[in-house]
Parts: sequence; structure tokens; C-alpha cells
Amino acid sequence: MDGKYGSSKHSDLKLVLSAIRRAIPELHGVMIASQDGLAIAHDFPEADAERIAAMAATALGLGKRISERTNMGDLAESVIHGRNGYLVVYGAGEDAVLVMQGPIESNLGLMRIEARVAAVEIKQLLTTA
Repeated sequence: MDGKYGSSKHSDLKLVLSAIRRAIPELHGVMIASQDGLAIAHDFPEADAERIAAMAATALGLGKRISERTNMGDLAESVIHGRNGYLVVYGAGEDAVLVMQGPIESNLGLMRIEARVAAVEIKQLLTTA
């Protein structure tokens, strides 16, 4: 991660993740990934991180295309709802994707609130020099 964004930004991004985890402790994982599918900062197991980052970027891209083609406006989120939980993907500026994975009893409303705040912070961190 230190390559493109530097260790200071990486630390700041980890603080954003920590704030989400404090607000929603039941989450299984939180990640900031690049739009091209590379993990930037996360608390997922290392073995899963790059795979989740790639799939989340793909889900966001596909969701954007579907929203555009069906005249639904800008994509707000992409939600994958499985039998055992949720994976929710949000855009965080032009360069990043925010991913939250939680159990089936996750509070999606709270996830949306936290994601909106975090997406603004992530965008600001990744666009400042």
C-alpha cells in the first residue's frame, strides 16, 4: 500500500476503517480498494483481501453500468445479500471503493450512514497531495 499513497495516507485510511468498525462492531470486514480492484487498506484476512477487492470493484463497475442503462441515476450502492450476510459496496470518489461485509442481522441503514461519511473522508484523503 505504501507505494502509491504513502504511509501517512495509509494510516489515515486505516483510521477511517477503525471508525467504521467502532460504529458497527459486528462487521466481518471493511476495505478500501482501488477502482481497478487492488486492496488499499482493510481488515479482512490477507488470504481474502485481493480477491474481495477485485470482486468489489467489479460489482461497483457493473452496478454503475446497470444504473446508467436503466436510467436509475448515479449508483448509490451495490448490495450482495446472501443467506449468511451482506457485502455492500460504495463508490468513494473516482479512485476508490468502500466495502463492508456483515452478518445477516447487519443494520443496513447504519451501514449506509457510516458509508456516506467514510466515502467523503476517503475521497478527500485520496485526492489531496
